[in-house]
This record gives sequence, C-alpha cells and structure tokens, in this order.
Amino acid sequence: MPERPLEGVLDWLAVELPAVRDVEIGTGGYAPAAHCDRERLLADDGLRRDWLVSIESRDFRLAALNVSGNPLEQPEHDRALRETIALAGLLGVERVVCMSGGRPELSGGAWFPGVEDDVERYWTERVLPYWRELAASGVLLCFELEPGAAAFNVSTVERLLELGPGLAVNLDPSHFFWQSIDPLAAIRRLAGRIGFAHAKDTVVDPERLAVDGRLDRTAWRYATAGHGRGADWWRDFGEELRRAGYDGVVSVEYEDPQVPAEASVAEAAQVLTQALAEEVVR
Repeated sequence: MPERPLEGVLDWLAVELPAVRDVEIGTGGYAPAAHCDRERLLADDGLRRDWLVSIESRDFRLAALNVSGNPLEQPEHDRALRETIALAGLLGVERVVCMSGGRPELSGGAWFPGVEDDVERYWTERVLPYWRELAASGVLLCFELEPGAAAFNVSTVERLLELGPGLAVNLDPSHFFWQSIDPLAAIRRLAGRIGFAHAKDTVVDPERLAVDGRLDRTAWRYATAGHGRGADWWRDFGEELRRAGYDGVVSVEYEDPQVPAEASVAEAAQVLTQALAEEVVR
C-alpha cells in the first residue's frame, strides 16, 4: 500500500484486521520501500526512534525487514542489504528477509554442456564467499527461494545453511508450487533452519501449462493465500511449521495482480486466522 503513509497502513490494519499484530516492512532491493527511508533512518537516531515508536505505540511489532534483491550482481542491492542489516541491528529487529542473488542463467538447471561447471565455479568464487562473510552479521538472514537466484530450492539453500547459524530460510510456498516442489516436504527437510515464513499462493493455468510448461511465466501467477489452496492446506502448512520447530510469524505477502492490495491482505489474513493455530498466526 505505497500510496498510504506507514501510520495510515497500521491504522487500517488495526481497524480491519485486529488479529494482525506483527509487520514486515520493505527496505529496498526488489522490495518496495515506501514506508522505510533506510538511509535517513540510519543517519538520524531521533528519526529512527520516532519511526519505531510509530509502530510500537499502535501495539504492532516489527517482525522483520525485507530487502529481497540480487546483491551478488547489483551493487545497489548489495548496499541495500548491508544497510538493512545495520538498520536491523539498531532497531533490535532479529530477522532480515533476503534472496541469495545470482545469475539467472546459472539457476534452475544445466541445459548446455559446460553450464554445470559454470554453476559450480560461480558458487565457489561468488556465492559462498559473499554469504560466508554476511553469515556473521549478527541478525538472522532468511533466504526466499526463487528460481533466478543461486538458492532456489532445498538442496541449493542447504549449501548456504552450512555456512553458519546466522543463515536461515524464509519459507514461501508460492515459489515451490510452480516448481512442483511439495512445500510440506520442504518444511520437513528444513526443520530447525526456518527463520521466517510468507503466506502467498500460486494459481496455475492448466491449458497454458499443457503446452508451455512451468518454466514459462505465463503458465502460472502468484495469488492471494486461499485462491490456489483452501484452508485445509494452510492448516497443514501451519502444522508442519510447528513440527519443524518454527513458531514465529506467518507474514501475508501481497503479489496478486488480480486483487487490490487491501482486499488481498484482508482475505489472506482471514483464511490464515481460520486455518492456523493462534500461536502461529501474526
């Protein structure tokens, strides 16, 4: 809701969705940053304090900052990530949602001879050294797994998780659905390393899928939680998260081109409130 000031969004949530008490705010990268002027907040102690008070005085908790982007290949995204980590430390926010970054042509499969060698070289020279440094940042960096990034599924992110306990997964099932990955199986495999979770659905066009496959973006779209799978599936999602040791926030992510933001957030929050146990819903 970039057209509204942060206070306006929080006041809307308090009236329309009183069960929601935690917020995740974008700070840059691909994430919209309409409600967080990262550079000004870093530079001004008083402004930063007032910004946090505007959230907490309304009985909301700042659960995470989101700076999903491509820090390996875009210098401005690298700067946004590092500044967001610094800002999180100053604000007392324990989690930063991000992406591993990478080169899309080296993500998602080796189609031509030599590509597998290029992938391994890129991981050795760029991916692992970069995240080995940031693994000791002092905040929990939670990777969103999406093709195009170096870490896009369970096996690829496990290579990063080996670098240390400062790295975790942001479990967003929407990216798994269109890859034919079972999100519940992924949760079980990643038990103990899930640091955050998103609630977003995916709707597949079966006619388009039949002729163009899942790699073609026109065969599927992101959707409001509940539009692709009903409350029973989201209940299973919550139960698997609990069994995997995660009892934190499930954050509603808006990315539905067919539903306005307010309606999408409200509908998703209602589905999740009904489907998930109180200790999981935020």
